[in-house]
Amino acid sequence: MTVRHALLALLSEGPKYGLQLRQEFEARTGEVWPLNVGQVYTTLQRLERDGFVESEDSAEDGPQRGFRITRDGEKELAEWLRTPPDLSSPPRDELVIKVLVALRVPGVDVHEVIQVHRRYLVELMQQWTRLKEDAAEHDLGFALVVDAELFRIDSVVRWLDAAEGRLKRASVEADAPEATTDAQSPAAMPLPRLGRRVGVRR
Repeated sequence: MTVRHALLALLSEGPKYGLQLRQEFEARTGEVWPLNVGQVYTTLQRLERDGFVESEDSAEDGPQRGFRITRDGEKELAEWLRTPPDLSSPPRDELVIKVLVALRVPGVDVHEVIQVHRRYLVELMQQWTRLKEDAAEHDLGFALVVDAELFRIDSVVRWLDAAEGRLKRASVEADAPEATTDAQSPAAMPLPRLGRRVGVRR
């Protein structure tokens, strides 16, 4: 969620002032993403500059200054809600890059690197699960955030499992007697160009 569109969503309910927007943003998102009040006002200024919000006619220029969404802001919010995120190319994921780089670092066991991160992720999943169990049943926003994190972490753990399995198979194939001289171990294989954009067929 971008702060820009989150504020537009809150203002779609009616006029609000900056400090109120910060408090409601944190409450609606399960108090997982703290928001600096300065960021709120900076974002509101940009939204006002772009014609998506307008400030109420008031001499008040502080925490009690009110803002409301404009028709253009409503259109911008509706378009954002219905526009899928761009997933056509893989993100520059730090963990994926670590595993790829570990293949080439002398003296580093890539399997040990994978195990270290897997243990950390499993512990993190346990922490999120405990937080979910301790949270009040009516805290829907927080429950949705925790579910998203658990699914995300679980997918990373499954990727680590798949990566380790692929590396082990590649190692067995490279050590097999019938392997040709052209066979390469994982450590000898060239790294892919991480910055290259990957196209997706539609």
